[in-house]
Formats: sequence, structure tokens, C-alpha cells
Amino acid sequence: MSQSNEPVYSIPARYRKMENMHIVFWLLKDISWCMTWKVLGIAMVIPTLSIAIVIAWRTRQIKSELAHNLAVAFWISANSLWMVAEFFHFDEMIVWKEFTGKHLALFPFVAGILILLYYYAVKRPRELIEKSVATM
Repeated sequence: MSQSNEPVYSIPARYRKMENMHIVFWLLKDISWCMTWKVLGIAMVIPTLSIAIVIAWRTRQIKSELAHNLAVAFWISANSLWMVAEFFHFDEMIVWKEFTGKHLALFPFVAGILILLYYYAVKRPRELIEKSVATM
């Protein structure tokens, strides 16, 4: 077993417990979607999305974590919008040209991917340059 000089990322146990609960809520939301349990599915959006936002807020000092956690929050938003569109049968309704109600979920999906694209194309290269300059 070799020792590494890699920085260690650790989180407090209470944060980890919240992240684990987040997974439970997310699974309940998606199981409800699968089973078309509308009330439970819609109810699970609130804790699932709320915890995702709290996690993003708590990791805001670490730009890579913030970017990924914001992407997750947008993913949950998109996923929830799609679920609601199916529950209330506007998922196949044309909203504009060939776009249907479920395509409205593309807005938060794209927002999440744009955040990650910005991080990996702009922010991450800057971090690597700063890190290499600092170690010189």
C-alpha cells in the first residue's frame, strides 16, 4: 500500500448522512414515477431537489464539486419535470413545432451540461495552471 501526496476530500458525517438520505428520496421518486404513484412521486421532488441544492451550496468552495452538484440539481429538476409531464399527460402534447411536453425537460438537462462544459473547458484548465504555477 503506497502513500500518496494527493489531497484528501472528506466531508462531515452529518453531510454524508444527508447525501445518503438524498439517494433514498431520489429512488422513491423514481420508483413512484415507474409505478405511476403521482402523489408520492411529486412529494419526493421536494426533498430530493432541496437536498441537492443544499449539497451544492455546501460544496460551493470546491468548484469541481459545485459544478457537479449543480448539474445533479438540474438533472433532478429535468427528471421531475419529465415525470410530471407523464403524470399529467402533457408529455406527448406538442408545445412548439416538434417539441412535446417532455422536451421541456431539455432546458434543465442542457443547463446542467452547460455548467459541466464550462467547468471542464474553462474552470478546470485554469485550476490546473494555477496548481502547476504554485508547485514551481
